[in-house]
Order: sequence, then structure tokens, then C-alpha cells
Amino acid sequence: MRKLLVLALVGLAAQLVDGALGMAYGLTSSTLLLFAGVAPAAASASVHLAEIGTTLAAGFSHWRFGNVDWKVVGRIALPGAVGAFAGATFLSSISTETAAPWMAAILFTLGAYLLVRFSRPLRANRAAGRLRSRFLAPLGLVAGFVDATGGGGWGPVATPALLVSGRMEPRKVIGSVDTSEFVVAGAASIGFLIGLGSEGFLLPTVAALLVGGLIAAPIAAWLVRIVPAQLLGAVIGGVIVLTNARTLLSAGGVGGSVPVVVYVLLAAAWLVAVGLAVRALRRTRRARATVDAALAGGPAPAGEPAAAAPGESAEVAESRKLAAAVEG
Repeated sequence: MRKLLVLALVGLAAQLVDGALGMAYGLTSSTLLLFAGVAPAAASASVHLAEIGTTLAAGFSHWRFGNVDWKVVGRIALPGAVGAFAGATFLSSISTETAAPWMAAILFTLGAYLLVRFSRPLRANRAAGRLRSRFLAPLGLVAGFVDATGGGGWGPVATPALLVSGRMEPRKVIGSVDTSEFVVAGAASIGFLIGLGSEGFLLPTVAALLVGGLIAAPIAAWLVRIVPAQLLGAVIGGVIVLTNARTLLSAGGVGGSVPVVVYVLLAAAWLVAVGLAVRALRRTRRARATVDAALAGGPAPAGEPAAAAPGESAEVAESRKLAAAVEG
């Protein structure tokens, strides 16, 4: 009972992270399950089976709020399902000793990506036009494969790529990625079922993760209004990096004082990333405050004045300057 309660808390924590960032349910839950000693294939299989329920609920909610672009869902979900099925079959066919460092390496890389991604604002490409299948299909295929073999990664791979394209509203990016993940999770589960059999799924684990995730869903909607995604992403990225570094060092047979040095360096990098995330968050808030003040006709926050264009007030010029700094 105690173990199931811990697993429910894992599902709750993972859903809180996913609800606030629009990604990382699989990353967080798989990392914590591996840390608890669950075999890599069983961890990924159980997470994906639980995700069928959580992504169905998330997709329905996004559809109700008009956050889904069904053309994008159709073009990315089917290749994602193919990639996820292939990844599940691959992970099921290799030994636990081989799978553990493979999965840890993927999770470590994605955790490091989260650190970099959330330590600074995302650049946006203002290109016009719709997203084409020649971009979405390979993206879905790669994201699906990484998701199944790494126990997570659909959101961290697909969401930033769509955001950077600048051709979709952020809310529709998150809604479309979350909705298509239902198909990806289902395909991965079928792949694990074929590769591992029904005994490969830890059904009590699946139930605990699902219950925790469903409980956390409404809390996550509230949390995202309290805890900035910029800060939460950097914090979670550091947790994923440090946790999977332990597995990689053990698999590599690294001993002595080297692991301590590695942990210290990673912790220092984590602190730097969190500091940069805080700075980026403050810059974003200053820029918004300046824009609001300019639109309201009030004084802009103190700082070096920006050169105003002809007919443009100093406040609006300063707003442009700060907004450009946030985007770049």
C-alpha cells in the first residue's frame, strides 16, 4: 500500500509538471520510476498505458476550450504513432542492462534541454503560412520514437519545434500536442504489449499513476497561475539531469571522486540555469509592465530611454526595446 501511495504521488507530481509546462509527464514519471528501481521497459510501458487516460482527459479539455488544430493533430499523430510503436518494440527487445543506460541517456539529454530551454525566452520565427506534412511527419516520427524508448519526450521534442515555427498560437501548440499524444501513447502501449506481453505492464503502477494524474489535473490548472513555467521548467530539468546522471555513472563504472565532481558541476550548472530563468522571467515582467504603462499613458519603469521613432513616445519606444530584449 505504501508503494502504491508513493507511485500515486509520482503520478501527481508528473501531472503537476505537465500541466504547468505542457510537457514532461513522461520524463518526470519515468525518471522517478527508474530511480525507484523499476525496469526501463516496464517503466515506459506503465507510463504510456497511464498516459492513455491522462491524455484523453487533457485532449478533451483542450478541445472544449478550442485549443486544438485538428489538421496538425492528424499530420503529427499518425507518424508519431509509428515512431512510438517502433520505439516500444526496440526497447522491449533489448536487455534491462542495455536499456537502463540508453533510457537514462535520453532522459538526461531531454532534462538538459529543459534546462537550456527554460533558462531563456524562446525565440519565435515570425514566418507566415501553415505547417506542412513534410515538417510535421518527420517531427512526429522522431518524437514518437524518443518518447517510447526514453519513457517520455513527446512534449519536449514536439512542442518547442512547433513553437519555434511561429505559425501556431502557443495555446494551440500545447493543445494539439497533448491531443495527439493520446494516439502516440496508445501505439506505444500496443508495441509494449506485443514485445513484453501483458505481464510487462505493472497494472498497480499504472492505476496509481493514473489516479495521481487525474487528481493533479485540476490542481495543475491552478498551479500554472501561481508558479511561472519559466522557473518550474528549469527546476524540473535539473532534477531529471541529476537523477539520470547517477544511472549513467553507474553504468559506466565510474568510481572514486569523479562522481562527486560531476554532481558538483551539474548542480552548479543547474543553479546557473535557474538564475538565468529568474532573470528572463523578470525581464518578461518588466517588458509587460512597460507595455501596459505605455498603453495606459502612464510613466515607463526607470531605465535607459530608448530612441523614439518619429511620432512615437519615449514610453512606447522603451516598451519596444524591452519586448525585443525578451524575444531575443
